[in-house]
Amino acid sequence: MQQGESIRVLVVGGGGREHALAWRLAQSKSVAEVTLCPGNAALRELKSVAGEPKAVALESKPDLVVIGPEAPLCAGLADELRAAGLVVYGPGRAAARLEGSKAFMKEFCKRHGIATAAFEVVESPAAARAAVERFSARGQVPVVKADGLCAGKGVVVAETVEEALDASLEMLDGRFGDAGRRLVLEERLPGAEASVHAICDGERVLMLPAAQDHKRALEGDQGPNTGGMGTYAPAPLVDAALLDRVRDEVVLKVIRGMQAEGTPFVGTLFVGLMVSPEGEPRVLEFNVRFGDPETQVLVSNLDGDLGRLLLSAARGELEPDAVSVSARHSMCVVMAAAGYPGTPRRGDVIEGLERAAEVEGAVVFQAGTALEAGRVVTAGGRVLGVTATGQSLVEARDRAYAALGCISFAGMQFRRDIGYRALAERGSE
Repeated sequence: MQQGESIRVLVVGGGGREHALAWRLAQSKSVAEVTLCPGNAALRELKSVAGEPKAVALESKPDLVVIGPEAPLCAGLADELRAAGLVVYGPGRAAARLEGSKAFMKEFCKRHGIATAAFEVVESPAAARAAVERFSARGQVPVVKADGLCAGKGVVVAETVEEALDASLEMLDGRFGDAGRRLVLEERLPGAEASVHAICDGERVLMLPAAQDHKRALEGDQGPNTGGMGTYAPAPLVDAALLDRVRDEVVLKVIRGMQAEGTPFVGTLFVGLMVSPEGEPRVLEFNVRFGDPETQVLVSNLDGDLGRLLLSAARGELEPDAVSVSARHSMCVVMAAAGYPGTPRRGDVIEGLERAAEVEGAVVFQAGTALEAGRVVTAGGRVLGVTATGQSLVEARDRAYAALGCISFAGMQFRRDIGYRALAERGSE
């Protein structure tokens, strides 16, 4: 990036991840203007443009397009915009199959020697029954995963063989439409989960600190899977030595494998890991974009110029010194609507956002919200990501829940135990 270069950035999306990215980009010295598309009218401090992202990008011709959600990446939006001469941060359709197809991802890992769980791919009820029986004969209950995109809800961690078979048959019967016409049944791995993000320019990578998400809806990691109910960073589960291993044994193998297969990966590679009790990492999933709610804590812990970092990666000239990781700790607690993770209730008025923003170190990122008659209301499942930083995880936790305590809306749901594993290890509970 040239000295003094000032850029206009278009962020595609309108959820909490995109709010966090736009918020952080707006603080970057290199960024003159940030626009969200379609954005969210409730985000009054940021510019949002309604409309179809491709049309908006082609008309406005920003210096950088950052694509937030997985669906447009898997649909090939990055390819279309690059073909029109725009600079895009995000992988093309072929590389995005790492997230768009779990079967492709598992076979890719197999081809390139990346450690992951044993698996079978099935496409019919008979094949599902036979696969479940094979797992059962080994004393295992498989995890059932829909092949395609299901907004984080296409995974069933079954407790019994019967439950695994029922979930398989339900998905094959159309529960998730075409996304569930093919399934991955895989070995359930012991250990603890962590999320690692890498900024990639097609050849080089910059590793970000690990975060730990909380996927289950209820405290104590009970209840159904969700898109994520809260997260914190850095996650002590992944120390510097393990992060180096993940870079060498996973991320760089992905980047080199993608190059070898003719589909270079430019964008954020999100590695969902299971770390065994012995400290061995194995890949649970890949996402091809920033996580949600992981983004909210990661950008809170970055100093420097995020705009310069993402532009350099998009140009294939990664400048890792554009940012530095602070010593801060961050926590994000998700507030969800009544009915989530099923059918969320919409239209409940949200009170207290201004008071929450006054809590030291706290920022409220909006996701499933809308503006109706001048008031912010619920408009989706995960409504808010109440995020705070502190000099310790305890301080970040206390600030996040203090800010959350200022907010109210009918039927709101949230977990009171975000970060409980790390806090318990430190004797803070």
